[in-house]
Amino acid sequence: MKVAVMGAGGMGGYVGGRLSQAGEEAHFIARGAHLSAIRDAGLRIESPYGNAHLTSVAATDDPSTVGPVDVVIFTVKLFDTEAAAKRLAPLIGERTRLVTLQNGIDSRALIARHVPSERIAAGCIYVSASISAPGVISSPGGAQHMVVDGLGGDPGIAALVAACSRAPGLEASATDAIAPSIWEKFVVLAAFSGATCLTRRPIGAVLEHRETRDFLKQLLEENAAVARASGQALAPGTPERILGFFATLPLGTKSSMLLDLEAGRPLELPWLAGRIVELGRRHAVPVQANAAVVAALTPHVRAGAQP
Repeated sequence: MKVAVMGAGGMGGYVGGRLSQAGEEAHFIARGAHLSAIRDAGLRIESPYGNAHLTSVAATDDPSTVGPVDVVIFTVKLFDTEAAAKRLAPLIGERTRLVTLQNGIDSRALIARHVPSERIAAGCIYVSASISAPGVISSPGGAQHMVVDGLGGDPGIAALVAACSRAPGLEASATDAIAPSIWEKFVVLAAFSGATCLTRRPIGAVLEHRETRDFLKQLLEENAAVARASGQALAPGTPERILGFFATLPLGTKSSMLLDLEAGRPLELPWLAGRIVELGRRHAVPVQANAAVVAALTPHVRAGAQP
């Protein structure tokens, strides 16, 4: 299977690297120092599920040099979606499927402006991974699973799921009902990113103190209420269950948005807590905690924080 990873940062680099280990033909579309390092020395993965050094890696900043592929793994940051989607055309053949593993609830609609919607499989990934140095992807462990829209038994998606089952440190499943997974991850991530960014601390520190733990729970409760008001049937006790899930993560786990904040990069805030606030106002759901997150982090959205 020929796979192109559009946005070979932490998440894309991890997934593409694991698929390469499973014997798939992976092409990494990256940029800057990260791309240069991959070209010069290959791609390294550091993870409790197994380290890897892939020395023969196809990496480029030009999708036209890759040509049509079987599957595009789309993992760019949400604020780069439009620009990246406009560059997808050379990768799209008659049978190509695009799997978006981006955050939030808007990814598929944004990409569908540039790729036929029937080719797009929305997905959720539960892996923590980041670029620790150019050419190096680090993951602290924890969850290693992704869920993808099966597109009604599409063979391309089935082949991707099978490839993940052969890959170390990566699992996948297909579903005919992806919306609940997308929305639950949205509930989780909007709270996780908001609390860790506001405190500038990893999840272990947030859970350690009653005040920050209560704030995290309030975020989860607001997010769940917004999801229900938007027509999603979340189970009773969802905030409490998610808090329990957070407690199983490695104590030093940081949200990807906190890593961006620390590095002075732009933030996905408008599509996470910002989207919660927008939907809360639309459905008359109180979202004071999320509004506090948005108010505190908005100055960093475009310019980024000082590292």
